[in-house]
Amino acid sequence: MKVTTPIKVRYQETDQMGVVYHANYLIWFEIGRTAFIEELGFRYHDMESEGVVSPVIDVNIQFKQPIRYGHDAYVETWLVKYNGIRTTYGYRITDQNGEVAVTGETQHVIVKKDNFRPLSLKKHFPNWHEAYQRALQSEDA
Repeated sequence: MKVTTPIKVRYQETDQMGVVYHANYLIWFEIGRTAFIEELGFRYHDMESEGVVSPVIDVNIQFKQPIRYGHDAYVETWLVKYNGIRTTYGYRITDQNGEVAVTGETQHVIVKKDNFRPLSLKKHFPNWHEAYQRALQSEDA
């Protein structure tokens, strides 16, 4: 399962060269990841209301070509790996012509917000676990 999220490039996201500043792609990854989770029927807010957060523990990003102010971009998001504890999301950002501009992955765990103790998504959010298993299977099909 892949979810595509449109992004309208805003002026404040660009640098002096008129291209999207590199750190903003991580924000776009988060926008795509949130849309992916919502497409599965869940919300980060619901997880956080139970005192659980999902920090990024690893980021991998490759820059292929710039995206410029005034252009449209699209973030495609999917699950790369999931084992009940760690979740790896994949991203492909394309420009308005469908050309790949950025690719990457982020890896996450869930932890208790008050002490950052790791938790098992499989145990604490079994509905999310099942949805992630189905999403992975649909990628393999």
